[in-house]
Amino acid sequence: MTFFSRLLGVYFNPKDTFTALSERPKWADILIVLLILVTVYAALIAPYIPQDQIKRLQTDTEAREKRGEDAYQRRMEFWKNPPPIMAIAGIIMQPVSLLIGFLIQPLIILGIGRLTSTEGKYIQIFSTFIHANAINLVLGNSLRAFLISSRESVFQTTTSLALFFPRLETMSPAYVVLTQVDFFQLWVFGILGFALADIFKIELKKGLILSYSFWLIRSLFYIAIGLLSMKLGG
Repeated sequence: MTFFSRLLGVYFNPKDTFTALSERPKWADILIVLLILVTVYAALIAPYIPQDQIKRLQTDTEAREKRGEDAYQRRMEFWKNPPPIMAIAGIIMQPVSLLIGFLIQPLIILGIGRLTSTEGKYIQIFSTFIHANAINLVLGNSLRAFLISSRESVFQTTTSLALFFPRLETMSPAYVVLTQVDFFQLWVFGILGFALADIFKIELKKGLILSYSFWLIRSLFYIAIGLLSMKLGG
């Protein structure tokens, strides 16, 4: 299968596409494309992050009182004139963190899959996992980039359940939880179930259970990190 036939197949014919990838794993071309697109996405949204931080500081009176006026003013000045290296580092970290996630997450899925099957190899999961994530990183990020540029805000833009709660504070525990139920991520792990069923030679139902079980574990991890960051930041 060519690159474009695989990419289109992820959207419109995931079962046959993942069956082909399970038999002959391919990953180099799609990995390079996704890393480039994530870098472009990070560069597009980077200018809006300082604006969001300034708005957050202006409305967070509790933190202002806690830190003191001098610390508040220093932080405000920092975000009004952030060092260019900070934006560059933020852009670079996006593809780096994505690559690390691509390497580690299939290994965890393989470990979970071993509870139900002795079939399947890391490279098969790695290949299909990257392809499935094209849903979120191509279509999802395209929509998010459009919304962010329209609203001129990264923090207040989401494609998750938090979308239905516009008055919810972005630094609240509820917001952290709701953002993990992202519609594009649900799509990703839904079609990944087809791949896992084929790789581990199990029923589709079990493949979906395996896929969404990993999604739940991952979501709980990110929720814990988000709540911890809020506590330390507050």
